Amino acid sequence: MLLYAKNCNGLFAKGMPFFLLQKRMLSSLQESTRRKRIIVAMTGASGSIYGIRILETLKKMGIESHLIMSKWAVATIKYETDYRIEDIVAMADYFHGNQEMSATISSGSFVTDGMIIAPCSAKSLAAIRTGLCSDLISRAADVIIKENRKLVLMVRETPLSPIHLDNMTYLSRIGVTVFPPVPAFYVRPNSIDDLVEHTVGRVLDQFNLDTAKFERWKGSLKK
Repeated sequence: MLLYAKNCNGLFAKGMPFFLLQKRMLSSLQESTRRKRIIVAMTGASGSIYGIRILETLKKMGIESHLIMSKWAVATIKYETDYRIEDIVAMADYFHGNQEMSATISSGSFVTDGMIIAPCSAKSLAAIRTGLCSDLISRAADVIIKENRKLVLMVRETPLSPIHLDNMTYLSRIGVTVFPPVPAFYVRPNSIDDLVEHTVGRVLDQFNLDTAKFERWKGSLKK
């Protein structure tokens, strides 16, 4: 004979079978105690330091990270930085090949807190806008959109064509955060690293993560 939950303070439907109530409560408890989990994807656009610094920051904050790199991201990293690919991979908790379409992050049933594409190429932007899931980066982004999770695209292209602008406008209208890495000079940066830290901090703000490593605008209160 099934036992039924008669009164659950409005959290669950009255008359729910007790085993279903237990299952929901266990699922809710597991979700509340789960580490925050963010996907970081890197494409071949210039600005690979943003993705690298995001990974470093997430690791320091104890956030679970899942990394994807396109083959052109690897090429750009080697051209723009002195980082070794294996060292970047080691920053992430999990690494997924861009053609690994059976990866956990390709399914909506694998719960994440969102995804950052840093940097995001115009090609990836177009693929995401059209739902063309030809690799894991575009598939993971497609999953984030359909599951109504946070997707941040650090689009790195200039000048922007009408095609780029149309793609960004469409994605913005459906809830995607389009976040070009535009530097803030009110912080009076002393180095490129200062600019990168500020941008990374602002990106992680989108996930309610405070790095406490950059200066925020204080307006007229600034001395």
